Amino acid sequence: MTAAGPSTAPPAEVLREAGRRRTFAVISHPDAGKSTVTEALALHARVISQAGAVHGKAGRRGVVSDWMELEKARGISITSAALQFAYRDAVVNLLDTPGHADFSEDTYRVLAAVDSAVMLLDAAKGLEPQTLKLFDVCRHRGIPVITFVNKWDRPGRDALELCDELVERIGLQPMPLTWPVGEAGDFRGVLDRRDGHFTRYSRTAGGATAAGEDRLPPARAEAEEGARWTRAVEESELMSASGGDFDRERFLAASATPVLFGSAVLNFGVRHLLDLLVELAPRPEPRRDVEARPRALDAPFSAFVFKVQTGMDPSHRDQVAFARVCSGVFERGMVVTNATTGRPFATKYAQQVFGQHRSTVDTAYPGDVIGLVNATALRVGDTLHTGRPAVRFPGLPSFAPAHFAVARPADLSRAKQFRRGIDQLESEGVVQVLRSLRRGEGSPVFAAVGPMQFEVAAYRLDTEFKSPVRLERLPYTVARRLPDPDHRAVVDSRGSEVLTRADGTHLALFTDSTALAVLRRLHPEVTLEPLVAGGE
Repeated sequence: MTAAGPSTAPPAEVLREAGRRRTFAVISHPDAGKSTVTEALALHARVISQAGAVHGKAGRRGVVSDWMELEKARGISITSAALQFAYRDAVVNLLDTPGHADFSEDTYRVLAAVDSAVMLLDAAKGLEPQTLKLFDVCRHRGIPVITFVNKWDRPGRDALELCDELVERIGLQPMPLTWPVGEAGDFRGVLDRRDGHFTRYSRTAGGATAAGEDRLPPARAEAEEGARWTRAVEESELMSASGGDFDRERFLAASATPVLFGSAVLNFGVRHLLDLLVELAPRPEPRRDVEARPRALDAPFSAFVFKVQTGMDPSHRDQVAFARVCSGVFERGMVVTNATTGRPFATKYAQQVFGQHRSTVDTAYPGDVIGLVNATALRVGDTLHTGRPAVRFPGLPSFAPAHFAVARPADLSRAKQFRRGIDQLESEGVVQVLRSLRRGEGSPVFAAVGPMQFEVAAYRLDTEFKSPVRLERLPYTVARRLPDPDHRAVVDSRGSEVLTRADGTHLALFTDSTALAVLRRLHPEVTLEPLVAGGE
């Protein structure tokens, strides 16, 4: 075949390779240990020889998946990261996500590209607000969830209490596959509930290498661990009595969750998690297009863009579009069609991305995530495909913003760079960019889910485009869609304001819900609609 032609891979090959893929996201509340788990999984798969999160005051390394300097300085994940590695006979596509609520929109986009999710719980805190929001999205989309109770090496809550919380607060039946031996803060190992054996862990220096494991039969475990083992067995039996034995169908239906216990920073329990993902996590399935028709895995190539990122390689300043392959086989150099524009797109520069490290990818199959470099023509939500008829997958929603700020260049001589940077941030979805004739092109309004998005936008304008920015916060906190732009003058005259998003949506901004209610009472003829939020 020619580089520009469609793939000629046999359908059997596509189906076989798709069956090897496990594509999942790691989600949690901030500080539950997502990036540390990501590193530990890669460590156990022998992709890296030493975990990035080596704890200690001296020589602390940044985690591999955190590539932005601001992430390293703040010690938090700000962007999502896609990591791919082989483990056993599987190909793992692991998407790490930002945990901070201000970056929820990025996380929700990632959840549209995965087949399952690993939900981390802090052993001391259990279900936290951001975890609950993210789980609601998983439930809404029918994404099966594996629960990993992290930080069991520190004092925390009772294991049975944490399992009860899953039932009581989110209606999810826990099905523990491992059970901790030793209470939180005295972690000895885990009881494998599938065969009754004891896996005992031994520490390594700073958790930088894979923890040692000894596998003991029940009799020896009882002799060596005594009351700790007895308690673990009794609690495990209580879980069985309450319907907590593993049921694969309930897991895939997203009505129950396998539960594992561990400590990512010590690499305790991480191998169990990786083995579970390979053995039980769902494989890619046909994805439905905008008309709800399933796209067969062995149909011609198709994919959708769920993230666009610039600046991952400071020496090149290139733009990478992350796309989830949905059907067929991707082959580097093939020319695909962008369903949004109807225009061709050449895939000469395609890469697999491991944090900031890249390698050229020649082929990819359903479930894989590919990075298309120099993809300035691609936007979040675009569908790529070969062959006829055309296919288009549902777009990804924009969130309802709650924070607004006017952006102006601090140095007017850098106005050109400022405009270029604004266009780039807008295409990536770092912030929503709103405009109006009243304010002019030189004073766009940033709209954000959380204020930390402003910090990231300002940082990137300064460091990547050398255009420092001045942000003037606006008093608005409520946004509604204005379907009829003829009513714009009514809204603008009431101390509120109408601005336009790049997709043509007119947003009416109000200082608070009272101001919104007043306008509705005085002008019932004006229709105002809620904005899509939370992926719903």
